[in-house]
Amino acid sequence: MVVPSQTALDRYSVIKTCKPTGFFSGIPVINLTNPDAKTLIVEACQEFGFFKLVNHGVPLEFMTRLEALAINFFNLPQSEKDKVGPPDPFGYGNKRIGPNGDVGWIEYLLLNTNPQITSNKTFSIFQENPQIFRSAVEDYLLAVKRMANEVLDLMADGLGIEPRNVLSKLLSDEKSDSCFRLNYYPPCPELQALSGRNLVGFGEHTDPQIISVLRSNNTTGLQICLRDGTWVSVPPDQASFFINVGDALQVMTNGRFRSVKHRVIADTMKSRVSMIYFGGPPLSEKIAPLPSVLAEGEESLYEQFTWCEYKNSAYKSRLADYRLGLFEKKLQAILANV
Repeated sequence: MVVPSQTALDRYSVIKTCKPTGFFSGIPVINLTNPDAKTLIVEACQEFGFFKLVNHGVPLEFMTRLEALAINFFNLPQSEKDKVGPPDPFGYGNKRIGPNGDVGWIEYLLLNTNPQITSNKTFSIFQENPQIFRSAVEDYLLAVKRMANEVLDLMADGLGIEPRNVLSKLLSDEKSDSCFRLNYYPPCPELQALSGRNLVGFGEHTDPQIISVLRSNNTTGLQICLRDGTWVSVPPDQASFFINVGDALQVMTNGRFRSVKHRVIADTMKSRVSMIYFGGPPLSEKIAPLPSVLAEGEESLYEQFTWCEYKNSAYKSRLADYRLGLFEKKLQAILANV
C-alpha cells in the first residue's frame, strides 16, 4: 500500500474521539484445558461475545510461518499483488471492504477454506514455490478448525445442548461455507499530524458467521464495543487466539450469546497482521434458535433464515449496519402492521 499524503487521508474514515490510553483489563482469558472452561466460555459469550483463548494446542510455528509468508506477500510490488485481485469475493483486496463503499487502511487476502475451491491463482503469486504458502495455510487451518470445534463443543456443554456437536458439525460439514482472511494494516506515520484523531483500518462491524477465530501479531489496534457502548482496546498477544461470537450463533442461542461489535484502528509506526478463520455453516443450513436452548414457553426472537439468505443480505449492507435487525420478530411484526 502506497503511503498517501495527509490530504489523501481524507478519503478514509477517521474517528474524532481519542483512542483509549491503555488497554481494557476485563477481557476474559480462558484456558482451554481448564475443567471449568465450558462455564467460563458461556459467561464470556453472554457478557462480551468475545474472549481470549490460551493453551489452545495450535503450534506457534504454524502461526509464525504463515505470518511471515503473508508479510512477504504484502511487501511485494503492487503490480504483483494485483494479479490475485480484485476479490470476487476471494482473492486480494486493497482499501475497499465489500461492494458498498466501505474503505479501510488495509490490504487483505480472502480465501475459501475448502482447498478444492481455493483458486490456484492466489497461491501462484509465490512464484518460487506456491505449494509452500498453500501448505502453510492448510496446516494452520487444520489446527485452528480442530480448536474451533472443541470450543463450540464446550459452548454446547455449557448451555446443556444435546447432541454436543450440534454446532461443531456445521463447521466440519464438507459443504461448510467458511473462509479465511489475512489482513495487513501498514503503518501510517501521517497519523501523527491528525491530532486527537485516529484512522480506521477496518470499520466497526459484527461477524455474520457462527464463530471467528483471530490471531494477530503484537501490534495494537483491535477494539471491541462493550454493552454500554464504550469502545475499549484489546491487548495484543501473538501466542493466543481471540474468539468472536458471530451473528448466526447469536440467533442459534436466541440472544443468550451476543455477536461482538469490533473494529481496528491504524498504528502510526508498526504494521498489524491478523489471520481470521470465519466458521460458517453450509449455505442451505436453516438458522434459528436451537430447540434445546429455548426454555418452556420461550419464543424465538428471530425469523428462521438460511445461511445463504443471511449471507446475501449481509453482503448488500454496510459494515456498521445492524444486519440482524431485518430478521428480528419484533421488527417483522411492526412491518406487518404498516
